Amino acid sequence: MARILIVDDSPSQLMGIRRIVEKLGHEALTAEDGAAGVEAAKREIPDLILMDVVMPNLNGFQATRSITREATTKHIPIVLVTTKDQDTDRVWGMRQGAKAYITKPFSESELADMIQQMLGGDAPAAPASEE
Repeated sequence: MARILIVDDSPSQLMGIRRIVEKLGHEALTAEDGAAGVEAAKREIPDLILMDVVMPNLNGFQATRSITREATTKHIPIVLVTTKDQDTDRVWGMRQGAKAYITKPFSESELADMIQQMLGGDAPAAPASEE
């Protein structure tokens, strides 16, 4: 089981993504904006972060840059999950340190496939050291 941090300011999006994450057998952690997401990433050290872009306080691009430049969190893969569907947004997100980019609306299987891919294939098979 992986620990996945979901960062989104929309309660309905948080709930929908959380449902998919938990259905896959993973633990879902949540944060309501970019600043809270950065703090949660530092505190919880999740296995994966699903990050919205358009949020108050600190947007997803800024939060991604902050997380990927912090020594204790730079190893955590970040997937930007956003309505911003322009190629320039995708390129900018990857430059900030995101490993992947998925646009809303997405299908459950599309998000599930992305999570599995980011976790290294056949998750939730976790290493024996995790419990």
